[in-house]
Amino acid sequence: MIDKLEMIPDLRSMYIEELQQVMVEMGEKPFKARQLFDWLHNKRIESYDEMTNLSKGLREKLARDYPLMSPEVVEIQESKLDGTKKFLFRLTDGNVIESVWMKYRHGNSVCISSQAGCRMGCRFCASTIGGLIRSLSASEMLEQIYEICRITQERVSNVVVMGTGEPLDNYDNLLRFIRLISDENGMNLSQRNITVSTCGIVPKMYELAEEKLQITLALSLHAPNDEKRKELMPIAFKYSLKEVLDACRKYFEKTGRRITFEYALVGGKNDSEEDAKQLATQIQNINCHVNLIPVNPVKERDYVKSEKKVMENFKNKLEKYRINVTIRREIGSDIDGACGQLRIKYIDKPE
Repeated sequence: MIDKLEMIPDLRSMYIEELQQVMVEMGEKPFKARQLFDWLHNKRIESYDEMTNLSKGLREKLARDYPLMSPEVVEIQESKLDGTKKFLFRLTDGNVIESVWMKYRHGNSVCISSQAGCRMGCRFCASTIGGLIRSLSASEMLEQIYEICRITQERVSNVVVMGTGEPLDNYDNLLRFIRLISDENGMNLSQRNITVSTCGIVPKMYELAEEKLQITLALSLHAPNDEKRKELMPIAFKYSLKEVLDACRKYFEKTGRRITFEYALVGGKNDSEEDAKQLATQIQNINCHVNLIPVNPVKERDYVKSEKKVMENFKNKLEKYRINVTIRREIGSDIDGACGQLRIKYIDKPE
């Protein structure tokens, strides 16, 4: 049974219209909600004392009734190879989550977690070890980015919801997070610079398509047929490959946004030329891009990444079928790079 955390009223998770209601209930003018939103999401302050255009009395009432809570930094790992930083954060209830800051030529990217733990059970992923504890609020997702901005003193231009957790298993908070981070009164991040990854919860994929957001949907595919997908991903027992790919087609039809297929190459499991041929056949009529991922070895699992030559052959085979494909650049390989790896190491550490 997953405990539901009793959340303190959470201003950072509120839209401007909801903040206006809070102001009215406090006997204040509604316009102050925009000032408050600006401090929380544009200036990204950590204390009401910094809100200099709000009266001292209002700041004191807000501090009393709506305490601001930022995650505590437990550990930061930095790659000596490429400067990638991995952050371990402790939430107010003691749960730990992780985020990754990556530097690219086109700008800085942050990969965030959407849940503490995960119930999806993908075989090669450290995030699922120990199962799901709880989902994160919209503000807990935002604060991963805001805290990393404070620490690095750098701008974030891309956000990937691909850390610990299944984002579509936390659907309502995910939508709230997307709308808040793309709000023009706040961080104003373009939705086109937001990627949401899912292992394929088909009904939620259809729901997301109806929202007509401009985010990129990334499907964790990882296999060219149902049999192999079931071996790697328990979700495949519930939704067939055909059902998942039909949902991808609908997403493109509704949004015009090209689908990304994430495909983790696991040595001897899903990386043969026949696998590549089957994959190309499955997706060749979908407007898509395939991201081949050298799987990160996790000590709790016995999967190994494919050899470099095998990865190149797989890529070449897909390209022969005119599939857009890249091999993801390995970053942070000298730190706990796999999703959930740093968190699990911390949880398993003796007191």
